Amino acid sequence: MFVYEKYHMYYGGDEGSRKSNYTDMVNKYYDLATSFYEYGWGECFHFAHRWKGESLRESIKRHEHFLALQLCLKPAMKVLDVGCGIGGPLREIARFSRTSITGLNNNAYQISRGKELNRQCGLDESCDFVKGDFMKMPFSNDTFDAVYAIEATCHAPDAVGCYKEIKRVLKPGQLFAAYEWCMTNSFDPKNEEHQKIKAEIELGDGLPDIRTTNQCIEALKSAGFEVLFEENLTVSSTVPWYAPLDASSFSLSSFRLTALGRFLTRNMVRMLEFLRLAPEGSERVSSFLEKAAEGLVAGGRKEIFTPMYFFLARKPLNDNQS
Repeated sequence: MFVYEKYHMYYGGDEGSRKSNYTDMVNKYYDLATSFYEYGWGECFHFAHRWKGESLRESIKRHEHFLALQLCLKPAMKVLDVGCGIGGPLREIARFSRTSITGLNNNAYQISRGKELNRQCGLDESCDFVKGDFMKMPFSNDTFDAVYAIEATCHAPDAVGCYKEIKRVLKPGQLFAAYEWCMTNSFDPKNEEHQKIKAEIELGDGLPDIRTTNQCIEALKSAGFEVLFEENLTVSSTVPWYAPLDASSFSLSSFRLTALGRFLTRNMVRMLEFLRLAPEGSERVSSFLEKAAEGLVAGGRKEIFTPMYFFLARKPLNDNQS
């Protein structure tokens, strides 16, 4: 736990050290946080555009189906999920589109968990996982018919370099779609409260630096993509995207994320750690994830942060891999 914390400004770290050591930082973060994510959120570690009357799970599925439809996925296509976590979206999109999806992940624990879940639902032959860094992907040029990333490439220390790697492994003329974590145009870098919220999100979610929406689009263009569409989907969401994390609300469907649910979880984890049934540091992991939730809710309420800046981009047909 202390090794992860040292990268962040709350503990004397800085943005430069987070970017230069991003692989180590992100791996340590997910080693610590994966079990807590799965306990509180399920297999799909992401937010979603949500309509009134729609459950969190329904919105998450629709969010994944929307991405698949934007990519025009069809049976037999070879698809790459960049930063796939334990593969929740991968399995949902594979079933929805009947495509073969490869999940790229640099965390060994998440890959082993994802493979087991694939086996349990019968997708272990059509979908797989590859351990690798999305800044240096272990794939040949022009390998995939489509690529997507769901709240994952925000971990990249260099957006242009990451997007160039994605373009390299994508076939010419094919599509790349993503949901990105970004600071919106309402974010003021000179505002101390805004900076504090940004820092809380970075610490609690293992991020080197959160880019703005404008920086994200400029990085895509610099990498050589044609940007076809972009939109901050939080704007049209009739239920606030951060509602499941809001401690002031109560929901039976996401009880573990409510104030009471967090209180019970925190004390359960404390007891398990005391009895040595949970690894040392588990209570602190729970604590900094709660702090991250507070930052996310604050960022959402002030509309300075979005976890679902969606874009659709195409690799030019005449791309020469420059």
